[in-house]
Order: sequence, then structure tokens, then C-alpha cells
Amino acid sequence: MKNVIYTLSVIVVVLIMTSCKENKRAKNYNRLIDDGSVLFIQQGLEEAQTEIAAAKIAQSVSKDARILIFAKSAVLDHLTSNEGLEQIAINNKVRGGDSISVTHQKTIDSLGTLAGTAFNKAYIQFMVTNHQAAVKSYKIASTDKIEEIQQFARKTLPLLRTHLDSANSILADLK
Repeated sequence: MKNVIYTLSVIVVVLIMTSCKENKRAKNYNRLIDDGSVLFIQQGLEEAQTEIAAAKIAQSVSKDARILIFAKSAVLDHLTSNEGLEQIAINNKVRGGDSISVTHQKTIDSLGTLAGTAFNKAYIQFMVTNHQAAVKSYKIASTDKIEEIQQFARKTLPLLRTHLDSANSILADLK
């Protein structure tokens, strides 16, 4: 009789523990987000901050009217789009991307040491390279499994293409 009671007690405890685990899962309201989505958000935030920092240097160093217009547009557009991406990060509990990477910081620092034509060429080449990578990244994100990332990427992609086209045009004129 004691063995039956002991066995039933063990079964009840196991059932209770299993039930609690299932209830925990049911009450977990966090959306699942894969590594690719997290990386897109973090890189997007970091890239925007990098481009804003570089554009601010361009606004203070360059005398070329096209570069100044491009830089002003880059700051305004990336600040605006960054707000949307920050909200997506908050909604999906993604942290990171709020500072400039060491690699990008070195590039920004080196831009700060240049002037005149050398600065203009280095800055615009940096913008071409960054926007090429961003267009590629946003094209991929436009098919992300998270709908708000898809919508953000689709909305932002034309702006990034416009920046890329402008940067390529300026670069061609500087050569």
C-alpha cells in the first residue's frame, strides 16, 4: 500500500511540474526572433549612427555643395529611419547597436584627419560602400519572418537606394 501511495505521489508531482512548465510557456508573450533579425536590427542601428557621425564631419569639413547637401540629407533621413528601427528593437527586446563599432570609429577618426578633395573622396567612397551593404541587408530583411521588420525594410529601401545613387553620382564627378 505504501508503494502505491508513493508511486501515485511521484506521478502527481511529475504531472504538476509538467503542467507548470506548459503554463509558463503559454504565458510567455515574448515574440520569438531569430539571430538574423536581431543582427539586422543591431547592424541597422549601428550603421545609421555611423553614417550620421560621418555626415556631421562632412558638414564641418567639406566645402563641396553636393557633399554638404548629401550629408545634411543623410543626417535627417537616418535620424528619422533610426527612430523606426529603435521602436522595432524595443518591441522585440533587442539590445545593442546603440554605439559605433571599433572598425567604423577608426574610419570616422581617419575621415576627421582629412581635408579638401581627399576628404570628399574618402567620405563619398565610405558612403557608397556603406549604402551598398545597407541595400543588400535591407533587401534580405524585406522578406524577414517578422512583419514589422519586413515593412520597415520595404519602406526604407527606396531611401537607401536614393542615397546610394546620389553617392555614386558624386563619386563619379570627383574622379
